[in-house]
Amino acid sequence: MSRLRDAAVGAAGALLAVGTWRAISRRPLATSWIRSDLDRRRPRPPAPGEIRLTVVVPAFAEQGRIGDTVRRLRADLDKVATDGGLEIIVVDDGSPDSTAREAERAGADRVVRHPRNRGKGAAVRTGVLMARGRTIAFTDADLAYSPDQILGLLEEIEAGWDVVVGSRRHTETTTLVRARRLREVGGRAINLLTRAVLLGHYRDTQCGLKAFRSDVARVIFTHCRVDGFAFDVEVFHLIERYHLSLAEVPVRVENSPASTVKVARDALRLVRDLFRIRRWARQGVYDPLPGELDPGDLPVG
Repeated sequence: MSRLRDAAVGAAGALLAVGTWRAISRRPLATSWIRSDLDRRRPRPPAPGEIRLTVVVPAFAEQGRIGDTVRRLRADLDKVATDGGLEIIVVDDGSPDSTAREAERAGADRVVRHPRNRGKGAAVRTGVLMARGRTIAFTDADLAYSPDQILGLLEEIEAGWDVVVGSRRHTETTTLVRARRLREVGGRAINLLTRAVLLGHYRDTQCGLKAFRSDVARVIFTHCRVDGFAFDVEVFHLIERYHLSLAEVPVRVENSPASTVKVARDALRLVRDLFRIRRWARQGVYDPLPGELDPGDLPVG
C-alpha cells in the first residue's frame, strides 16, 4: 500500500510540475487564446432531437433516494414537459441494491443497468448517447443542485451556447450547505492538477451540473474514454480541442453528507486518468471523424 501511495504522490508531483511549466512558459498566451475561442458563440442550425430536454442521472447505490430524485425532477421541470417534452434517464451503474427498480417505479422514462460498476463517466456517457433531447443535461442523484437550475442551463443552450457548465466557484454561486473541509481542499488540489491537461482557465471542472447541445454532446461523448472521476476533465479537453463554445454559470449548492466522493481515492484515480488523457491526445485518439464537426470547428493540434 505504501509503495502504491508513493507512486501516486510521485505521479501527482510530475503533473504539478507539468502544470507549473505550462503556467510559466505557455499559460498566459494559451489561456487568452482558448478563452477567446470558448467565449465565441457560433451560428448553428437548431439542435436535432425529438423532444426539448433530456436529463441524465448517473446513480450507484441510491436506494431510498433515487425515487425522490426522479419525482422532484419531474415536478420542478414540469414546464418543460408541457412545452417541448422532457425525458429522464437514470443509469444504474451496477448498484447492489434496488436503485433501478425504485427509479422505474418513480416514473423515469428510461432506466439503464450496467451489469457492473464502471464509474460516473461511463454512466453519463451511456445516458447521453441514448438521449432524445435537443438539449442534454446531467445532474447528480443527490440533487446537490436543485432541479429548477437546469432550466437556466436549458435557456443558455437555446440561446446559442454549445456547452453550459455550473461552477461552484463562480462569484455569484450560493452555497446552502458547505462541503467538509477535506473535500473543499481536495477540490482545489484537483483544479490545480487539471492544469496539466487543460489550457483554459476554469473555476470548476467537477461540478455535477452540465448541459450540451445534442449534436455537440454526441461528438464529445462518442470520443470520451474515461469511465471514472476524471471524465469531466476529458470533456473539457474535448471542448477545447473541438473549438466549442462554453458558458460557466453560478449555481446554488447543497452538499450532501451522503456523497460517494472519496477525496483521497478519487484524487489518485484522477492523476492516473490525467496521464491517460495526455497520452491519448498525443496519439490522436480524440481526432474527430470526417463530418463530425462543422467546417469551422477544426480540432486543436
